[in-house]
Amino acid sequence: MKSTKLSMILLTGLFALFCTVPAFAADSCTSAINVFKRSEAVRPFFDNCYGYAVFPTVGKGGIVIVGGAYGQGRVYQDGLITGTATITKISVGFQLGGQAFSEIIFFQDKRAYDEFTAGSFEFDASLSAVVVTAGVQARAGSDGGTAGASAGPATGIQAKTAYYKGMAVFIHAKGGLMYEAAIGGQKFDVRLFQ
Repeated sequence: MKSTKLSMILLTGLFALFCTVPAFAADSCTSAINVFKRSEAVRPFFDNCYGYAVFPTVGKGGIVIVGGAYGQGRVYQDGLITGTATITKISVGFQLGGQAFSEIIFFQDKRAYDEFTAGSFEFDASLSAVVVTAGVQARAGSDGGTAGASAGPATGIQAKTAYYKGMAVFIHAKGGLMYEAAIGGQKFDVRLFQ
């Protein structure tokens, strides 16, 4: 029984890693930012935020009761790169499938930016993200949900949102299909340039 659980955990971790692009460049961050800027719901946040973090590709996978996600990104302030960040998620509950998505987190003010970039930051399971397009997917967030493939911001209804505790999170589904009835939070490790 223990070896079966260990095998499932390892399989889930490997699946999540294979869903991500191993090496990312500034071009992938720029491409993801451009996708988000095409969304009418997201565009105003670029004009009014203190800073943001973008994760061009986050791979997520789950088998039976254990799931995980991983991605790498960059942190920006006033349009300049100020550091790098990684996102990890472990979730427990029924889940099956895999997906890839881009995620952007806007910081309303210096306090929110400083809180996020202080080193390690966690979103609890209650914070959810707004899906940029609502064509195929219903909802995605750190507390689970469903998501599917999308051709871009112009293909669906644009979601509306506002800052919550100084942060606003948007997700753009890149592909895959996943069912989740699971609980888990997102953890971010941030390294600022000196």
